[in-house]
Amino acid sequence: MSYLSSMPDAGLKEVLRMEPALGVPIAEYHQALLRGPSPFTEGERELIGGYISGLNACGFCFGEHQAVAEKMGIEAGVMDALMSDVETAPVSDKMKVILKFVKKLNDTPNRMTPDDAAAVHAAGWDDTALYHAVSVCALFNMNNRIINGLGIPAHDPDALDGIASRLVDRGYDSTIGFIKGDWE
Repeated sequence: MSYLSSMPDAGLKEVLRMEPALGVPIAEYHQALLRGPSPFTEGERELIGGYISGLNACGFCFGEHQAVAEKMGIEAGVMDALMSDVETAPVSDKMKVILKFVKKLNDTPNRMTPDDAAAVHAAGWDDTALYHAVSVCALFNMNNRIINGLGIPAHDPDALDGIASRLVDRGYDSTIGFIKGDWE
């Protein structure tokens, strides 16, 4: 149950629908950042977002974005392996550099240095990749704070496949339609 007395069963979509003037731009930003052009695949962006959510102990976002990442080709179990140890997780060395960068940004943002960005560049990523990694980290920190702050529980595991399929097939535009009341 959420902490919202008017919506005890609310999920993120329902919260965003409370204030469409706030919710629609948030959903549009999800669509642009997570489905638009990027040096990262859509699955990699979902992986980064799910990883940040795991670091922030946001079960709702972790489960959802783990399921989406897996439907987008990220091997099952990778997210759990990342949560145990990035170094031994079955992702490329290039991606490990990004994941270490966003972990530091997430955990100790005031300790970021030019050397952190230089490591990203040295791994072969460009400035756009750096910007997108920072942006995905920031977006999921906002999402995690909304979810955790309002007490929204993790999804029922049986519902994750359908939720992930919708986000893979229709992107975050489907959330925009829900917020606007175009579909239930």
